[in-house]
Amino acid sequence: MKHILIFAGTTEGKELMEKIKHFPVEVFVSVATEYGKECLLKEPEEARAPYAKHGEVQAGNLNIIAGRMKEVEMKNYIRRQEIDLVVDATHPFAREVTKNIKEACRETGVPYIRLLRKPVQKEEGLIYVSSIEEGVGFLEKTEGNILITTGSKELAAYAELTDYRNRCYARVLSTKESVEESVRLGLEGDHLIAMQGPYSEEMNIATIHHVKASWLITKESGSAGGFEDKARAAAKTGTVLVVVERPKEEGCTFEETVERIHACSLQ
Repeated sequence: MKHILIFAGTTEGKELMEKIKHFPVEVFVSVATEYGKECLLKEPEEARAPYAKHGEVQAGNLNIIAGRMKEVEMKNYIRRQEIDLVVDATHPFAREVTKNIKEACRETGVPYIRLLRKPVQKEEGLIYVSSIEEGVGFLEKTEGNILITTGSKELAAYAELTDYRNRCYARVLSTKESVEESVRLGLEGDHLIAMQGPYSEEMNIATIHHVKASWLITKESGSAGGFEDKARAAAKTGTVLVVVERPKEEGCTFEETVERIHACSLQ
């Protein structure tokens, strides 16, 4: 039986797990956090079993392990589990992780697939920037409250804004790390919203009204990341949407990735 390793972190990663779980393959899924692992698992705890050798949680033919891996740890894991194919389904903006996965595959000689999100068509009336830093530079020249939805890892960049503790409201995941980073930067109380997305159009509208946002900054995450709902909410509330463009990548569509895994399973 072939061994497939998926580095997950996106909705596509979860959907891929569901699609291939009945294939004649053993699937290993790596996620960054325990919270991410729980989001992937649907089975009740009594239906799960610890994977005896290496501490993964096992459900059917899925073996899920939580914890960020460095490149050397990726290589060791690939060799230890005798992986036949690696799928990189990490977030489009997780460039350093993707770089490490590619290098680990190159050094171990294991085929690599980059699973791409569906492209987003640019819309008129939105402000597009190439990076968080460029977005911060743009927002420095503006007035009014800012709703930040680009994640906790880049929050420190917004500290460069004049009066950022009063202007900025951060919406982050409800993980210990995300909340602690927000609080460390002084974004707490009413300026911190910690919950699991993606969010509906109605929830986005409610949040915009709650923080009285004139600006909403987000990543070009596509439908899987709730981009369309944010865009509609911004349009209906008169909030200007600032969009951090997705890095350009080469890879496979969801359908192409499933076909390649299926072909691998038959070899």
